[in-house]
Amino acid sequence: MKIVVSGGGTGGHIYPALSFIHEVRKQHRDVDVLYIGTEKGLESTIVPRENIPFHAIDISGLKRSISFENVKTLVRFITSVRTCKKLLKQYKPDVVLGTGGYVCGPVVYAAAKLGIPTIIHEQNSIPGLTNKFLSRYANKVAICFEETKEYFPQEKVVLTGNPRASEVVGKDGREAKRSLGLAEQKKTVLIVGGSRGARPINEAFLQVLHEAEQKPYQFLYVTGDVHYDKVIKAVSDVGNPPNVIIRPFIHNMPEVLAGVDVIVARAGATTLAEITALGIPSILIPSPYVTNNHQEKNARALEKKGAAIVRLEHELTGARLLEDIDRILLDERTLASMKEASFQLGIRDAAQRLYRVMVETMS
Repeated sequence: MKIVVSGGGTGGHIYPALSFIHEVRKQHRDVDVLYIGTEKGLESTIVPRENIPFHAIDISGLKRSISFENVKTLVRFITSVRTCKKLLKQYKPDVVLGTGGYVCGPVVYAAAKLGIPTIIHEQNSIPGLTNKFLSRYANKVAICFEETKEYFPQEKVVLTGNPRASEVVGKDGREAKRSLGLAEQKKTVLIVGGSRGARPINEAFLQVLHEAEQKPYQFLYVTGDVHYDKVIKAVSDVGNPPNVIIRPFIHNMPEVLAGVDVIVARAGATTLAEITALGIPSILIPSPYVTNNHQEKNARALEKKGAAIVRLEHELTGARLLEDIDRILLDERTLASMKEASFQLGIRDAAQRLYRVMVETMS
């Protein structure tokens, strides 16, 4: 069996694609995979590290405002469709999956025009321009939020969840805690702003670092590589509380999440898929710098079910952050109910569901 996967730009598109590939490889050891992305996107470094053949095409995204750059983008799209058709004719895949980002546009469109079975996967509650466009041509549209159904042709939509959720289930959080210097038995709060970190979250927590020292729980504070030196300097000026472990980045996040009681984070789709798979209550600070404000929409979906507290950036202060953490961790009934609400939203077999959609689409 041969499959082509395309998704790029951010980890939110790439990691679900990789999780899907891992699942297909579990089911078919001899599967042949080709990943199509761009040289400029994160996929150009992440995918080859996974020993997956990678092919780059030259494509860019449309500007939402009127711009001459959009003319250039349309020309690149037409050129890339021709390139993809040629590549797909040579490779002869049985199915093509697009997981989002503008690179999927020419890949999935070319495959559909060649009569190759196609699937698109939308991680967010509000779909991007590329997936809205491709939904007219794809055979199936896999989604992660019930609310997303209204944006796509109903007969094509399948709720699968995010394949990344399947990769966090069954991990040992105790070992991860030990390796980071955290107490195994103590309740743990993970504060993380994504792979690059988030300045407003860092600033809010630094405001209350001394108050955090008085809490009966512990913190794993992940600053993001670009903010780490600045945070460490600020902390060294006032002293590092013994119950606050600071790291620039976490490479074994699935294992770490398994030992966490509450998470403070942005509201990217992959993050939400992981924490609901494990039933972790969350305090979500959506990034306001994303298309269609989709992170706030993602976060509100969890808040509506009682699984999260949502704080917009302009509402966020250190004092409010600690109050929210106390409200969850110091009240066993609140903690239990938020855990259950989060767990109920999780789709732990998401990778298997998407695999089944692939099999049905090919048959």
